[in-house]
Amino acid sequence: MQYEVVLPAAGSGKRMGAGQNKLFLQLMGKPILIHTLEVFEQDINCTGIWLAVKPSERIYIRELLKKYGITKVSGMPDGGAERQHSVHACIKAMNDVSIVLVHDAARPFITHPIIKELAKTAFVNGAAVAGVRAKDTMKKVVDGRVQETIDRDSLWMVQTPQAFRFDLLAQAEDVAEKIGFLGTDEAMLVERLGHTVHMVESTYENVKMTTQEDLVFGEAILQHRQQGGQMNV
Repeated sequence: MQYEVVLPAAGSGKRMGAGQNKLFLQLMGKPILIHTLEVFEQDINCTGIWLAVKPSERIYIRELLKKYGITKVSGMPDGGAERQHSVHACIKAMNDVSIVLVHDAARPFITHPIIKELAKTAFVNGAAVAGVRAKDTMKKVVDGRVQETIDRDSLWMVQTPQAFRFDLLAQAEDVAEKIGFLGTDEAMLVERLGHTVHMVESTYENVKMTTQEDLVFGEAILQHRQQGGQMNV
């Protein structure tokens, strides 16, 4: 199932405390952004990559694309103040697309089998998200006091990619913009239209590089993969 993918790449990375776009930080000698881009560059089903970027970083990103041989980038519109705005900017620039994926540029460990299943599920059902089952006991807490223990069997931690029929996501983004609604992810915008979103089970390796501790974990994943293994975490 062919698809195009949107990667919001205009964030500041404040939680990383790096003083720069965290996507330019390196894992085993290569920028996080390039690790992520290579996943889609190497996927025969990916027909286009869209990067929402800061205007001030566009030239540098183009240099990275050239250096690492990334050829599938179809466009780099200006990113917005929020992730949702960045995604919408890319959606507005796209056309003749059947399935679109939205993926965190700071999640470099997604695998092709999961991407394939997401695209297929979105084609059949309209919308699908990657996620993993909650492993820890979950409690509802208000003002520092435990209110109840939540049954974790029905709880999932949502990741990306999130996959959609293009027209469905475009409609959801347009409606959200019109009413001034800001969601936490693209699936939330689609849910507000009354559309069912399906879950595709991912892996716990598909972590987002958000803090310095994540970088340590990311290095460990890469080293383990180079040794031909896959971590079960």
